[in-house]
This record gives sequence, C-alpha cells and structure tokens, in this order.
Amino acid sequence: MRARQPSPRPGVVTLLIHFCSMKAILISRLGGPEVLQVADVPDPVPAAGQVLVRVKAGGINFADIMTVQGGYPGAPRPPLVVGREFSGVREEDGQHVMGYAQWAAFAQRIATRPDLLWPVPEGWSAEEGAAFPVNYFTAYFAYWKAGLLEKSPSSGPARVLIHAVAGGVGTAAVQIGKLLGVEMYGTSSSDEKLARVKELGLQHGINYKQRDYEQTLKDMTRGEGVDAVFEMLGGEHTAKSIRCLRDFGRVIVYGTATGRDAQLDARALYAKGASVHGLWLTYLSAKRDLMDQAWKQLSAWTSQGHLRPVVGHVLPMERAAEAYRLLLERKNYGKVVLQIA
Repeated sequence: MRARQPSPRPGVVTLLIHFCSMKAILISRLGGPEVLQVADVPDPVPAAGQVLVRVKAGGINFADIMTVQGGYPGAPRPPLVVGREFSGVREEDGQHVMGYAQWAAFAQRIATRPDLLWPVPEGWSAEEGAAFPVNYFTAYFAYWKAGLLEKSPSSGPARVLIHAVAGGVGTAAVQIGKLLGVEMYGTSSSDEKLARVKELGLQHGINYKQRDYEQTLKDMTRGEGVDAVFEMLGGEHTAKSIRCLRDFGRVIVYGTATGRDAQLDARALYAKGASVHGLWLTYLSAKRDLMDQAWKQLSAWTSQGHLRPVVGHVLPMERAAEAYRLLLERKNYGKVVLQIA
C-alpha cells in the first residue's frame, strides 16, 4: 500500500496561492504571436517607491511586437510578462489610472512608478485609458521634435506627412495637428481607413497600395514637400521620407515597423539643410520634466474635449495572439486593446 504523503501546512498553501495568484500574458520563448500564452504567474512585489495597480485593459504597440520577436532594446529574455501600456485601479486609493511601463503591463496587477501614472479622464472607458499613454505622448513629442508645437504663423500652415495615419499614433497625431493648425498628409493601406481619419481632421490621404506616396506628395504640394515627416516604418521609407521634405525639414523617426534598418543618405540632407531626429519614448519617459510638460498640455486638451483615443478593436486576453496579428497585418484602425480579466 502506498504511504500517504503529508498534506502541506496551511501556511505553505497560503504562501503558494499568494505567489501564484494572478493571470498574465507570458512569452516563454521568442517568436511570433503564437508564443503568447495566458499563464498563472506570481503577484508583483512593489519595489521602494512603486505602487500596485489592478489592471483592467492593455494597449498593444509595435514595441510589443518587437519584444515578442526579440528586437526591442533592453527587454529581458523570456520568460517575460509582456505589455507596456495599461489602465486600471490604483490599489492604495482606488483611483482610475492609465500608465506606461517597459513590460509586465498585460497582467492582472502591476507594480509601477507613480510618476508614469495619470488619471483616466472622466467618462472614459478602461479601454480608452489603455489607448492613451504611448500614442499621445509619442505624437506630442513628434510635434515637439519637429518644432511645431506652436500654431503656424500667418505666412501659412506647417505641413506634416504622417505614416500609418490610421494607427494609434497616427490618429493621435491627427487630433493634435488639428489643434495646432497643421496641414496634414497621411499614408494608409485602404481608402476606408483614410476616410475615417479624415473625419478626425486629416486633410490629405494617400493610399500607398495604389500610389507611390513620394511622387503623390510631390504632386500635391507642387514640388515643395512638407516641413516634417513622422516616420515609423524603417527601411527605404526613411530615405523616401527625407525626399518628401521642404528645405530645412525634419524626419522624426520613432519606429521600424517593417523590421528593416533605416536607409539614410546624408547627401540628401545636405541638399535641403534637412535633419533626422530620433524619438524613443522609453528614453523620454525617464525625463520627468519633459513628461510633466507634455502631460500638462495633453491633459488640458483632453479636459477641453479635444483629444480622445480611437479604439478600433477590443479583445480578451485569451485572444492576444489574434490582437498582435492585427498590427502585424496592418488590419487595425486606431488602437488594439486587450481586456485583462
């Protein structure tokens, strides 16, 4: 007869439950969306100065795609709880907040820095809160890098070309550009998505599957070009974006969605006195004065009803792989958000 194993002491059971009591989206190896899985993981233990947030929703970004594939700088090796943008309830006071982190956001709880938490505006859903931080801080800093935060002078509006204009950052950039009086040109893969972004304030849409955007922009602007390009594609598109500039224009590079290194010919910059600027929210998020400055303006616009995230798809966390594929296949309009439950 097999001897009975002794039952664990109650205190041990309690300890085990405590350290494995929440669900999260985890990657155990690098790869495509198929490596994402919902798993039980230990509760986070706040470090000094951190606070706990019960997460309700998480926003997906191309940085999350790169993390899964192994291409995001500084990300730990698997196993890793993924996600960098979220909204939920701060446990210490019950306030509804939205936040930014480097990873571990797609979990039922996160321990995070309080200076990277902001109140969710009244009347917004958890999904809208999760769609705000990355999109709107990135779009704001793109205009800041381009020197366009002040409204255009009477000599005429500034011109901006926004790549992936129907995506999360793109729709945020259109809303902000409208407030700044910018003349906006945007690229997207379908006329339907361009029509929806025009309702937000985009003046000129270019379907890059039907027309070469470089030549089309040249025709639209009578050969003049634009003052800034918001570029997150990489590869040949960086070089093409430089050729889309006016004299002294700026390309603001904030991503490499194609997965290819940016092509850059310095001679093209000399010819126009143009420049290329890098924008990395991971780096800027450590600059508290800049983040506070950005939030002061963004929150003012939000409170006036001028800014509101465009949420195109909401899926449960069990369908994370499908949500990631929407971005990979360029099928999203606005933000793709996961419900964390």
